[in-house]
Amino acid sequence: MADTGASAAMVYELAPDAPVLRLMALSGLPPPVLAPWRRIALAAPIPVAVAARRQCLVWAAGHQQLARDFPRTAVALPYDFALGAAPLDDGSGCRGAAVLLWPAGHAPELSPAERAAFAGACRRLAALLPVGRSPDGPLVVPRPPARITGPDEARAAVDFVERLPGGGCALDLEGRITMLSTGATELLGAGPAQLLGARPWEALPWLGGPVFEDRCRAAVLSRRPASFTACRPPEQWLTFRLFPDGRGVSVWFGAADEEQDPAARWPAETLPVRATQMYHVLHLAAALTETVGVQDVTDLFAEQIVPAFGAQAMLMYAAEAGRLRTVGQRGYPPEAVEAFEGIPLSAAQSPAVRALATGEPSFFNSLEETERQFPGLGKLTGMAARAVLPLIVSGRPVGCCILAYRHPRTFTPEERQVLTSLAGLMAQALDRAFLYDAKQQLAHELQAGLLPRGLPPVKGLSVAARYLPSTRGMDIGGDFYDLIRLDEHQVAAVIGDVQGHNAAAAALMGQARTAVHAYATAGAAPDEVLARTNRLLADLDPDLFTSCLYVHLDLRTHLAWLASAGHPPPVLRHPDGRADVLRVPPGMLLGVATGTRYTATTVALPPGAVLALYTDGLVERPGADLDDGVAALAADLTAAGPVDLDGVANVLLTRRGIHAERLDDVALLLLSPTADGRGDDG
Repeated sequence: MADTGASAAMVYELAPDAPVLRLMALSGLPPPVLAPWRRIALAAPIPVAVAARRQCLVWAAGHQQLARDFPRTAVALPYDFALGAAPLDDGSGCRGAAVLLWPAGHAPELSPAERAAFAGACRRLAALLPVGRSPDGPLVVPRPPARITGPDEARAAVDFVERLPGGGCALDLEGRITMLSTGATELLGAGPAQLLGARPWEALPWLGGPVFEDRCRAAVLSRRPASFTACRPPEQWLTFRLFPDGRGVSVWFGAADEEQDPAARWPAETLPVRATQMYHVLHLAAALTETVGVQDVTDLFAEQIVPAFGAQAMLMYAAEAGRLRTVGQRGYPPEAVEAFEGIPLSAAQSPAVRALATGEPSFFNSLEETERQFPGLGKLTGMAARAVLPLIVSGRPVGCCILAYRHPRTFTPEERQVLTSLAGLMAQALDRAFLYDAKQQLAHELQAGLLPRGLPPVKGLSVAARYLPSTRGMDIGGDFYDLIRLDEHQVAAVIGDVQGHNAAAAALMGQARTAVHAYATAGAAPDEVLARTNRLLADLDPDLFTSCLYVHLDLRTHLAWLASAGHPPPVLRHPDGRADVLRVPPGMLLGVATGTRYTATTVALPPGAVLALYTDGLVERPGADLDDGVAALAADLTAAGPVDLDGVANVLLTRRGIHAERLDDVALLLLSPTADGRGDDG
């Protein structure tokens, strides 16, 4: 620390029995701050783990860069400081990593002298790491004490403090009071016995909010003075000023300005945003883990962050093909959104373009400030102040988010840090959401390509079909159906379900549907259609199984031949409204064994009857028996009444509750012969 001018240091050891970094020693920081990072997975996306994993120096010159490159770390430590992390290598491989912190305001890069000192220290530290069992906890290395040569100088230091107006106290790095002036006890209303060794925010209820603790931690990490105002009951306002160094924090406090309006002594601008808005930030971070698509991310941001920061409008862009595309907005007039839609990333008239080009957020406190840099923007949008946050992942622009305000607003340093941290989280969430949406689009296109675009109209037969994908996973599955015209009076219907909800299931579904169609049009009997399809799928050896129900209908004789390969039984509603479950021999699933034989069953299907073919997603419920679900479907089919088949299909889907969350795909195919020879393809 002395050689590099660093204000704090940590040394981590790579555990011998797991890919984990363990905190071995620290100095210049209170140990509780590092409690979440006592053990760090080597694969974690935080600076020290990246340095050890990649065997390179990791550098962040300030909070903005930390938020851009390591948003998780920046959200947990929303304070301004510079950070460097480097591996410890003793020549035999990585032994761990060291982290140094510098006060806020460090140069953008390490100087050659700092870099050389850091590298040399890492080599020496690697050799000093113990071999074998390590201590149970980290070694805390104190900074050298202040220079006091004897009792006379100590007495003079005490007298100096006592002569100052107001009160003063000293805190160690963990916030415990180590020294207290007489004036301090009078102003705080408590004596040394209550205060010495205690933390002010724990010993004094009126300081129990997060303000004092947050300001103290901010001062220690950034090595910058901090201040705040608090009220000691009933109405005594005190101003606290904190002055940190590597050994602790000196605190001076006194009566607040009597001329100042008490309501303004703790204005909203000077409230620590970490005590109010950081709740929303952390809530957003947790909520983002549950979002999947771009719309989910933008809605969550609009609902959580816009109100938390008092903004009146939000605009979120995606950077695509060298242009900006709007993916979400709240509160902006349509003409303002349209004016910047699709502008190239090379344009100069947009703050979003500039933020993406520089990678740095921009904050405009007033309409005048906005107009100076972007003439006409304020009048077009109707907004006076705005925060423009670039969304960048691994140096790659993902998009840009703008929070806007109708009235002037000053963005405090704390707010800027929190918003910058938010931008890092949003960038990663939005990047994942773009990937998810792209997969969803591919899934829909694949599913649409494998299912029939429409069913052929068949004279003398009414048909209705529905398909609904699972609401979980890739939104793609293996349920399929088809209607195959065999000749003028004969038609085949098929419904099936391939195991799984992924691209492999969809691909096998396409192969099974094509095979059934080919064997059916070749004139094979129902049992033979399934036997041949089974042999084909078994030869393909897809490691997935398929259930299938095949129906051959003769519209002159009104007879149907049914063969099943492990598929749920069809339900037949008779012309008089009664509904029965047809117990067709189930047979073996397709693709299990090549020599499997299947049996066909003949049933009468007179005009006005309705034959319902379906997949198990329509009748299965967690914890419920499948037979009960099939019986309920039969009851629903009876209750649907004498409406057209489309109406029957809608009634069945509604009564079965499939419009809520679906754990499985749902396919439904309804067939009904007509007496007058009419038909449709609903």
